[in-house]
Amino acid sequence: MMRAGLALAGLAVLGCGGAGRNADSAGGTTDTARVPTVASTNLYDSLGNRNGRIPILEYHVVGDSSKGLFVITRDRFRKDLELLYSRGYRPITVAQLVAKDFSDVPRGMSPVVFTFDDASPEQFSYVEKNGQLEIDPSTAVGMWLEFQKEHPDWKNRATFCLLPAAEAGHAFFGDKEKYRGQKGEWRFQKVKWLHDNGFELCNHTLWHAQLSKYDDAFVQEQIARGQLAIDSVVPGVKVQTFALPQGLWPKNRALAWRGTWTGKRGEQASYDYTTVLEVAGGPARSPFDPQFDKARLPRVIAFGNEVQKTLDHLDKAKSRFVWDGGATP
Repeated sequence: MMRAGLALAGLAVLGCGGAGRNADSAGGTTDTARVPTVASTNLYDSLGNRNGRIPILEYHVVGDSSKGLFVITRDRFRKDLELLYSRGYRPITVAQLVAKDFSDVPRGMSPVVFTFDDASPEQFSYVEKNGQLEIDPSTAVGMWLEFQKEHPDWKNRATFCLLPAAEAGHAFFGDKEKYRGQKGEWRFQKVKWLHDNGFELCNHTLWHAQLSKYDDAFVQEQIARGQLAIDSVVPGVKVQTFALPQGLWPKNRALAWRGTWTGKRGEQASYDYTTVLEVAGGPARSPFDPQFDKARLPRVIAFGNEVQKTLDHLDKAKSRFVWDGGATP
């Protein structure tokens, strides 16, 4: 997990858990508290609520500890899945949200967007058994698939914001055996598996640089080379979403959406994104809301009981998006 190297005031401006190239996951105490769950969709008119808010959840390391803002336990992640499912939420991607594509959300239920930052091995690892690779069931992807076996209507819809060249195991989910036994040759297989199985690929820069510190040329190199790495795994893939490392904007904000990098040998790579993900800010406006801004979207950092608190607040205020099953423009 990337350690926050910047002291920011309040969760509304907290960064994405990591500075530079010296990040690592840390140990801590295990979170064992149980989360009560209740169905809540009956609080709303049967016609739905198209103008309600939609939580975009932000996950980082899902592992053995709960140390820090950006590390949660596996038990907490499983409870979040159970809580969301029982309260009538179904997952979609950032790209689906922006496109007003709620085809994966049954009428009377609500969308939730899962985003996973930093490409840690705790999110996605392989284990090798008898010469065959299997997804480690203790990782976030493994737990997601196990949950899906019990709930077939919980689809493979989440957005993975990737780092191709970060240290401490964050290079496409681990590039050395000291990181959960991962091998460098498995990296591309993981990214391609995500794409082939319905998940959205999102760029998070090359190695999680704090973009606010650097000049325009460096910013474009960090973003364009991250894009280039994803394209090398899935040629021609349309990456529409970019997540700001630590929530820090470059001095020239326009470069977060589009730019071009030219290498020393004349090689060139460009990027052009629809959406930039911020780090915090609360649940997002509905894409049917006139004030919805698809160019930049807020998120909810998933730590402690924050997911439950967010859902409770939306229900109490009756401000939760509920899909009515109708046509979209």
